[in-house]
Amino acid sequence: MDVCIRFSCLNVLLILSIGASTRSSAFVILKSKRKQTFSFAIKIFCFLTHDLGSNLRANIHTALEQTNKQFDQAVAKCRELFLKKTKDYGTAWRILRTSSLTDQIFIKAQRIRTLEIKGVSKVDEGIEDEFIGILNYAVMALIQLELPADVHLELDTDHVTKLYDHQIDFTKDLMMKKNHDYGEAWREMRVSSFTDLILMKLLRIKQIEDNKGQTLVSEGIDSGYRDIINYAVFALIKMNE
Repeated sequence: MDVCIRFSCLNVLLILSIGASTRSSAFVILKSKRKQTFSFAIKIFCFLTHDLGSNLRANIHTALEQTNKQFDQAVAKCRELFLKKTKDYGTAWRILRTSSLTDQIFIKAQRIRTLEIKGVSKVDEGIEDEFIGILNYAVMALIQLELPADVHLELDTDHVTKLYDHQIDFTKDLMMKKNHDYGEAWREMRVSSFTDLILMKLLRIKQIEDNKGQTLVSEGIDSGYRDIINYAVFALIKMNE
């Protein structure tokens, strides 16, 4: 900026020192140079902003790809435990109504919050295990919401695996769309915030359940469960980074 000012002052002094007959010609030349300088500056600005924009888009794409991979890794661990328990217990959880599953998730989320506040656990089951349980219970709730009431309680392993994967795929697709719009904002959040958000969603779900599923402007119970799954995944990712 100082260079430009000095350059302009020198030009003014030069013009004042010359005769009036040539002064108008000098102004024309200076104006032309000024236009050329401005045009060059615009080109530099466009080049820099285009380069910065390209780098920003590349970084966002890389971050989204990383989230996609980390989501799959976190869910794979939850899925493995779900299928092992299915082989041990079958689908006994199918006897639970969605309201009971909501309460199970609430108990786990409340325990996580207690452990986060106290910092000490007297039971050999950590916070990560609870988030895994929250995710799986939320998937169970979504399955229960979609299955007709007359479907047999006991489901074979292949069938329940397909149902589990369907709910995860649908929920992941929702997460990736939201993540695109919010620009990976969740990465700046703390695990304790995901705990609180899960508890908040559960209180909303409980209220909707008490209202017999009726809402005026809010999303339904299924959306709440899907948000809970994604919050649990984010927490698991953060805890393993």
